[in-house]
Amino acid sequence: MITSRRNFTLGLAALGLGACSTGAGTPSLSSAGGLPADLRPVPNAGYDAWVRAFRPRAAAQGITQATLSAGFSDAGFLPGVVKRDRNQTEFTRSLEDYLAIAASEERISKGRAAFARYRSTLSAIEARYGVAAEIVAAIWGLESYYGERRGDVPVISATSTLAFDGRRGAFFEKQLLAALKILQNGDVAARNLTGSWAGAMGHTQFIPTSYQAFAVDFGGDGRRDIWSEDPTDALASTAAYLSRNGWTRGLKWGGEAGTISGGSPLQPQAGGPRFSVTSNFRAIKRYNNSDNYAIGVGHLADRIAGGGPLRGGFPPDANGMTIDDRKALQQKLTARGFDTDGADGVIGPNSRKAIAAYQTSIGVPATGEPSMELLARLR
Repeated sequence: MITSRRNFTLGLAALGLGACSTGAGTPSLSSAGGLPADLRPVPNAGYDAWVRAFRPRAAAQGITQATLSAGFSDAGFLPGVVKRDRNQTEFTRSLEDYLAIAASEERISKGRAAFARYRSTLSAIEARYGVAAEIVAAIWGLESYYGERRGDVPVISATSTLAFDGRRGAFFEKQLLAALKILQNGDVAARNLTGSWAGAMGHTQFIPTSYQAFAVDFGGDGRRDIWSEDPTDALASTAAYLSRNGWTRGLKWGGEAGTISGGSPLQPQAGGPRFSVTSNFRAIKRYNNSDNYAIGVGHLADRIAGGGPLRGGFPPDANGMTIDDRKALQQKLTARGFDTDGADGVIGPNSRKAIAAYQTSIGVPATGEPSMELLARLR
C-alpha cells in the first residue's frame, strides 16, 4: 500500500487485512455479492448531485461520456466507506506486535509456497528491475496475503463517495479521475475495477494515481492487469515502483545488527532487536512510510528466502507480559469459551472483548486489559 502518496489504512491494509477483515463490529453481510451491507450503494440525493456536477469536470480532463456511463452504471454512495474513513483509529503497534502479524508462521509458509509457484516470474522481474524477488513476494504477502485479500469494493463507488464526502475531497477526486482513465485505457472492465474501501487495488494495493504512474504490462498482453488471479503484472509493477524510487540492485535492505556490514543503526522498539538498514530500506518506505512496515517486508523476505527468526528478543510489555504470556492468555481464554480469534500474542479488539467477557463471568471489573494475574486465574 503506497503511503508515500497516501497516508491511510496503515494498520490493516498493509498487513493484508484491510480488504476483507472480519471480527467484532463487522457489519452483517448482504444477501448478495458478499460485501457488507454498508458497502453496497444506497440512495443519496447529495451524492447524485455531486456526480452530476463532477461529470463536466471529468470531461474537461479527457474522460469520455462512454467511460463515464460505464464507470457510473452501477456506482453509488457507500455509507460504509465514509464510516471507515472517519473511524480510522490512530495507533502505533509495537514492532513485536507488528512482526507477530506481518511475519507470522502462516504468512511465512504461504510466502514460501507462493514464491515457489512464481519463482520463474519473480526471477524474470528481478532480472529486469533489479529488485530482489523475495522483497517483491514479501510486499505481496503484506498487502494482500499473496492475493487472497485483494478487496472487492467497486473503486468508482469508493472514490466517488469519498470525493463527495469532502474530508479529503480533492485527493479522492484525483483518484476517481485516475480510476476512470484506467477504464478508458482498457486495462480492466468496470465490473472488475475493485479494491479496498479506500480504493487500493490489486495484489499489491496500488491506488489509481500510483497505478497510472508505475504499473507495467509485464505479461505482454497489452493491459496492465493487477486485478486478475495471475499476479504477474502486479508483482512487476511493485518492482518498477521500487526501482524508480531508489532501489539499488544487489544491496540488501538491512538486517539485524551484526548480521550485515555497514548500514545505519535502527532500534524501533526500546529494548528490542537492533537493526542496520541501507538505502533499500528507505526505498521500501517509499511504498509505505513506516519503519515497522519496512522491517516487516525485509524480515518476511528473509524468512521466505529461508532465513531464521530474529535473534534478539523483546522486553515484557507495559503489563509485564511477554509475547508467550499473551499467547498463553489467548489460548486459555479460547479454551474456556471466550474466543480471541487466534493466539498470536497480539492483544487486539477480539482479545479485549474476550478478556472483558471472562472478567464479567468471574465477577471482576470488565476492563478488557490483559495481566499476569488474569493469566494465573486461567491456569
